[in-house]
Amino acid sequence: MSNNSLLTQQLEALLKDETNTVANLANAAALLNQSLNQINWVGFYLYQPETDQLDLGPFQGKVACMHIINGTGVVGTAFAQQKTQVVADVHQFKGHIACDSATNSEIVVPLANQKGVLDIDSVQFNRFSQADQAELENFVVALNHYL
Repeated sequence: MSNNSLLTQQLEALLKDETNTVANLANAAALLNQSLNQINWVGFYLYQPETDQLDLGPFQGKVACMHIINGTGVVGTAFAQQKTQVVADVHQFKGHIACDSATNSEIVVPLANQKGVLDIDSVQFNRFSQADQAELENFVVALNHYL
């Protein structure tokens, strides 16, 4: 096993020898949903170059926005900039797309090779710390090997 966190080690064990991208994203979302506290949605948006938008992928939580234009909202901004976005209060984020009005904070981590993003929401304000960001970025690095 790697020197990564327990969460990343669990992901690697879960996805070992699996090549189905949809199954891997679905299990990654389920693992995060059962492992992280105080979240209300976790899932993936996958980039569609022909429409220049991110489309809903495997997730855990309430029904969600199905299409997000590249560069809009927290998801589209993270993708366009290829940089993790940690938003303590989504209501203060210019252009925030409210798929679930109960959400108050969000973290979005880009996947490798412009495949899409990991998106996690919370009803708690300021839910995601720098430590969460580092752990989730490492999680995505490991996940990228299975996509």
